[in-house]
Amino acid sequence: MCLILFAYRRHPRYRLVMAANRDEFYERHTQGLHFWSDHPQIAAGRDLKQSGTWQGITRQGRFAAVTNFREPGRQRSQAPSRGHLVVDYLSGSLPPHVYLEKLQQEGYRYNGFNLIFGDNDGIYYYSNRIESNAGPLAPGIFGLSNRQLNSDWPKVRLGKSRLEVILRSLDAPADWREMWNLLKDQSTAPDGQLPDTGIGLEWERILAPIFITSPAYGTRSSSILTIEYSGEVEFREITWRPARHLPTASDQKQIQFSITLDTKKQQ
Repeated sequence: MCLILFAYRRHPRYRLVMAANRDEFYERHTQGLHFWSDHPQIAAGRDLKQSGTWQGITRQGRFAAVTNFREPGRQRSQAPSRGHLVVDYLSGSLPPHVYLEKLQQEGYRYNGFNLIFGDNDGIYYYSNRIESNAGPLAPGIFGLSNRQLNSDWPKVRLGKSRLEVILRSLDAPADWREMWNLLKDQSTAPDGQLPDTGIGLEWERILAPIFITSPAYGTRSSSILTIEYSGEVEFREITWRPARHLPTASDQKQIQFSITLDTKKQQ
């Protein structure tokens, strides 16, 4: 996942609204959103190379999403896949604050990452590159790309501001067309506003928009995940065909369910 925009407890109906784009090389094969046969409680897409995922939720309301931390020259080829972090949290039972402690002990094993994770009681953020920001998040609107949470990148600023506007007009039943339009936004910023992350100006330009297109790399899927205070979950995903210019949808999936409370946790 390369852009995650989310609002936590900022809407009277939705406890969480998460809109995200997954950017990846087109040659890397994946499965779209589905309930996994080997972990039937998990709804997520799946990376067929490492069997991990970039975003998912369980029937019990545990959710997680990961982005890479952009740091060229610091990648270790033998490091475990960061997609396993999401699966590890979703398939486990550790409360978020305990899982945070685990990340603080084991996060060094991975290449740079940001992880958003939570359950029915709260939402947490952790980066193994900027650990000072780790911990539970207060209600608010957030943007996360390939640096720290709420980094001052043009697409993060744009995404957060438009998400806030969309939430103000969001009614029931929700119309998500404006959210999909946001995730398809291909506008870029002037060169002087682009971050300098060590990948060169050409790649900074390619990666600057919310929706990325290039011959070999781009936005592969977009998703909208909502959790209502009532426990109703809707998870929508659009898979995109490789595109040099305008995005074209190749598949659309939607999963709906009610969160099943963990009775053992309540006792």
